[in-house]
Amino acid sequence: MASVLTIRGGVPLTGKVPVRGAKNLVPKAMVASLLASDASVLRNVPEIRDVEIVTSLLRLHGVEVSKDPVTGDLTLDPTNVKTAQMKDIDAHAGDSRIPILFCGPLIHAIGEAFIPDLGGCRIGDRPIDYHLDVLRQFGAIVDKRPGGISISAPKGLKGAKLTLPYPSVGATEQVLLTATRAEGITELSGAAIEPEIMDLIAVLQKMGAIISVQTDRVIRIEGVPELVGFNHRALPDRNEAASWASAALVTKGDIYVEGANQGDLTAFLNTYRKIGGAFDIDDDGIRFYHPGGSLSPLVLETDVHPGFMTDWQQPLVVALTQAEGVSIVHETVYENRFGFTEALIRMGANIQVHRECLGSIPCRFGQRNFLHSAVISGPTQLSGAEIDIPDLRGGFSHLIAALAATGTSRVTGIELINRGYEHFQSKLEGLGADFDVE
Repeated sequence: MASVLTIRGGVPLTGKVPVRGAKNLVPKAMVASLLASDASVLRNVPEIRDVEIVTSLLRLHGVEVSKDPVTGDLTLDPTNVKTAQMKDIDAHAGDSRIPILFCGPLIHAIGEAFIPDLGGCRIGDRPIDYHLDVLRQFGAIVDKRPGGISISAPKGLKGAKLTLPYPSVGATEQVLLTATRAEGITELSGAAIEPEIMDLIAVLQKMGAIISVQTDRVIRIEGVPELVGFNHRALPDRNEAASWASAALVTKGDIYVEGANQGDLTAFLNTYRKIGGAFDIDDDGIRFYHPGGSLSPLVLETDVHPGFMTDWQQPLVVALTQAEGVSIVHETVYENRFGFTEALIRMGANIQVHRECLGSIPCRFGQRNFLHSAVISGPTQLSGAEIDIPDLRGGFSHLIAALAATGTSRVTGIELINRGYEHFQSKLEGLGADFDVE
């Protein structure tokens, strides 16, 4: 894939884009196939980098992965699962954190798992330690070795009673993938309940797992000795749908997002309407468009589901630069998610970031010196600039800004967007965007 786009902005994006399976579900469902005694079929699979990474990792572990050339459906057969070499895992994983979710299923399948030092220091930082602590509570032994860690459970994994201090999606996935075949009952309090988590639970239930979601973020799993393969259609990617919706608003365009699901976008749709965007919903998707007139400022706080998702925040901030008045955005999920605003400021946006909690939702970051609140004043005319994409969601937000700006932008690092946005260049072309590929 090319790594540079030259974008000539100011063209409203109009047309239709399809959205397929969610990036935040599909790789995890692929990992779940390791738990089965026979083959699974996963449908509605997007062609994104994260799927390629997990496919490579599964094949390293002896899983036969085949793709239907017409439908794109994946068949995943773990019959010959085996141990993989740490250096091979490291080479295929890149900077992905997906390997940590292989641990529980691999321990059930072959008795051990190896996790390389992904990028050197990443194995020791807090999110990875969080996962390792969860595995220890199931009885796993974590052994740090040169180049990575070895995880085993000579006495088998046992059900546990766990409480998460924050409803982490990754930690909830780790518990689900580990507890389904652990001996006894697992009770998880403080769990994440995002739509992608519920879809993973649906996958596991099809495999024979016994999982109940109770009140107050409690998930109860009764371990079973064996699971079978699943046949499942992944839920659509609500984050990609919201990104295209924001692109329609910022460029004063009109985009029909085929596959967008109202139920998974409720909080986003409410905010989209408040800001001045319009949408029409039918059985096959949602049409998002700028109805004319001025956009309205608002106060917005991200939160775990069913609140306003953090991945929706960055594209919508670009829209808020065009609203008449002052908007406030308080990020409560990730502490460092406003770095992408530096490029917007260079393009002419009026954005100030603050360490204080500019909102009412209880927040973990207020006393920890993180720039996690933003004040956006508008409307401001955005102008083309040199942009280097920092991450997936921030990168797509930069693309939206460049498409709305006057003049020409040169955007580098676009390969990062391929991690979670399927065929985004051809989709932009189909929407009428004016750009060249280098």
